[in-house]
Amino acid sequence: MAGTKETSADRLVVLVVDDDQTFRSRLCRAFRDRGCEAHDAYTRDDALRLSSHVSPDLVVLDLKMPNLNGLDLIQQIKKLDSTIAVIILTGYGSIATAMEALKLGADQYLSKPADAEQILAAYRDLNADSTSKPAPTTVPSLARVEWEHIQRVLSDCSGNISQAAKLLGIHRRSLQRKLSKYPPAQ
Repeated sequence: MAGTKETSADRLVVLVVDDDQTFRSRLCRAFRDRGCEAHDAYTRDDALRLSSHVSPDLVVLDLKMPNLNGLDLIQQIKKLDSTIAVIILTGYGSIATAMEALKLGADQYLSKPADAEQILAAYRDLNADSTSKPAPTTVPSLARVEWEHIQRVLSDCSGNISQAAKLLGIHRRSLQRKLSKYPPAQ
């Protein structure tokens, strides 16, 4: 496997695993436009089959998908080939899930919306110095972290605002006001 990667070092092989078909196909097209070989998968079985068949250099993995938790798939992909770089993408980012993803073997954690350029930049940063993890160049604002946490809790409550407000310890109307605003810039 290592020999295969060395001969195709000039062409990055990327696997995109996401439940959003439109996002998957657009991201794959963007990677192809940048000279990469891109594949996409929707299920755990497809992701593992493609990972063993095409031996990707990079797996871009959505954290939250129906019937599939990206955190569960990280270790399975790393067992197939420990040299595969795994970048987690999520729209419901939190410090806790980022730490968990890194503990399980993810190499990087990005919040959606992330485009092909941001993902490739994160991959290049990983390969720039493989002995140490690069320090983050930016951190999300406190308002952005709060917004992402609220979105994750709301998602966990299946969109039930009253239940989410109770779990967050705030009044339902306060939560509705926060939800009516656009997400803060990172």
